[in-house]
Amino acid sequence: MSNKFYVAAAIIIASVFQMNGQTDSLQNNTPIQDEFSALIQESNNYQGYKVVDYDKLIELRNTTRNYITELKEEIVVQKNTVDQQNDEIQKLKSDLAATQEDLNRVSEEKDALMFLGMPFSKGGYKTMMWGIVGVLIALLLIIFFRYKSSHAATRDARQKLSETEKEFDAYRTKALEKEQRLGRMLQDEKNKASGTT
Repeated sequence: MSNKFYVAAAIIIASVFQMNGQTDSLQNNTPIQDEFSALIQESNNYQGYKVVDYDKLIELRNTTRNYITELKEEIVVQKNTVDQQNDEIQKLKSDLAATQEDLNRVSEEKDALMFLGMPFSKGGYKTMMWGIVGVLIALLLIIFFRYKSSHAATRDARQKLSETEKEFDAYRTKALEKEQRLGRMLQDEKNKASGTT
């Protein structure tokens, strides 16, 4: 029974090595894979088992340890490289965010117009300016219509003043004529009175 167990274990190990060899040959052959293959090929068969040379097995173990150490060192180097690249990525992301913020601020400043020391968007500025123009036009129309009504009132007042002056001149002329007539009548009466005495 133990012979069957050893045979089954050897078959399983050989198939595992063969499968590993196939996958590794598809990927990359490593020095350890090459040494395993060489060790298996150089091994002698004894009653259905492979007999492995002890020195070569120790050499394979040492090579495996060295290769694992190299892989660990490479992993550390790769990890450091990845950490460094992650730091650079984070720095670049923060730089990109700052640049994006500056771009947004510059775009807002570009789209904004300063009026009386206050920033306005172009749409708000146009609305405000058209509002100011509308208010000025309304004020101009109010002033124009008030001027027109004032001018009409002034013209009517001048016309009435002219008529009043004409009436006053006519009245003064009549009053002067009346005064002259009364003065002549008084003189005539004085003359009559002084002529009778």
